[in-house]
Amino acid sequence: MKRRIVLLCVIILIVSGCASAATVEQWYGDEEDAIEMTMWSIAIEGDAFHAAHLRAIELFEENHPGVTVQFETFDNETYKTMIRLAVATNELSDVFFTWGGGFSKPFVTAGKVLDVTDFYEAYQAYLPLPMLDNVSFGGRIYGSVFTTSISMMFYNQRIFSEHNLQAPTTWEEWLMVCEALIDAGITPMSISGKETWVLAMLHDGLALLSAGPKQVQQVLSIGEKSYHSDAFLASAQMLRDLVEMGAFTRNAVRMSNADAVREFCNGETAMFITGSWAASSIWTDAKEPADFGVIPIPGPENGGIPRRDFMGGASDALMAFAYTEHPELSAIALFELTREISRYAYMDGAAIPAWKFDIDDYELNPLTKRMEEFVANADSFTPWFDTLLMAEDAEVYLSLLSELFMGMLTAEEFVIAMDAQLSQRR
Repeated sequence: MKRRIVLLCVIILIVSGCASAATVEQWYGDEEDAIEMTMWSIAIEGDAFHAAHLRAIELFEENHPGVTVQFETFDNETYKTMIRLAVATNELSDVFFTWGGGFSKPFVTAGKVLDVTDFYEAYQAYLPLPMLDNVSFGGRIYGSVFTTSISMMFYNQRIFSEHNLQAPTTWEEWLMVCEALIDAGITPMSISGKETWVLAMLHDGLALLSAGPKQVQQVLSIGEKSYHSDAFLASAQMLRDLVEMGAFTRNAVRMSNADAVREFCNGETAMFITGSWAASSIWTDAKEPADFGVIPIPGPENGGIPRRDFMGGASDALMAFAYTEHPELSAIALFELTREISRYAYMDGAAIPAWKFDIDDYELNPLTKRMEEFVANADSFTPWFDTLLMAEDAEVYLSLLSELFMGMLTAEEFVIAMDAQLSQRR
């Protein structure tokens, strides 16, 4: 038996020779009922979002008889390299995970991403348009998001209570907490120096609180100002101060993110700065989940008023390949899959949803519920540096940050090197 399928992918070439993104108009033709779609993701087995992806795919296949989704996962760092190569060689999967902002902009500019603007209307009641800012370019929509992820400080309330410590709200209080824990023979913080995106979560948060969201955007995204400034120098020095005082595990440079999470959940350290998705691991892996709390990253105050600016936002996204054999199905898939990943990840306590849901919060992870409150009262969201920056700049940034962490660069040398890299685009 055959179904009627409408598949016409219109690619518009700009006179300059640069391809615009593809748009779907209408399609006609016959295909066999069985359709296999491919989907790439970084939600590897053990990842906080893995189960949500599997359930979302299962539901999508149930709602679209005859469609099978071939789901392939890759680790974070490998994927960043692989997807850029796939874009260059036109070997992308039908639907693929990506990060919004500067990371995906070159893919869109090169005409490798499907324009899904016309499909958004069917979902707009449940997905507010501002949520799609990081996947919109030139007034068109090129993807859908599933979570509002933010960098947070998770902390062990039991350890804090046993040592008469309060959760820090400023940089000075944070240093005092670290000093008290070190004096008590407790390693203050977990971190992964091996996976530099985890290290960047800490540094990005400090830089945002030091410079403010406007300056971060002016320097990293727009290129109007220099990175060599007092604010970025201060945040780099803060990271060095934490390293030099012994705030991290001694083998942090070689520690993976999974090991850092495990160390923190086991109560071996008192604090961990990472993404909001860690709430799921804490709630499922920690022996006493109720021991843990979550707060915004402490940092320099804004005229005596703590900042309510967060690194993150709705950046984790699905996009579709411009040259997929199934453009309409792929466009529908990226919206339906992100909706259900958002739902299931929220129920698992792994995410603050980008989509609107009416869900009884009786069994929801209290850490996730707490972070929802922070998101609701936030002043701004700034994409993480390695997604805000262009791909080449992001690679240099993570490399320099690793050198800063290991003491191979001083804070001054770090900001000079970053400015030299970014000045090539000014």
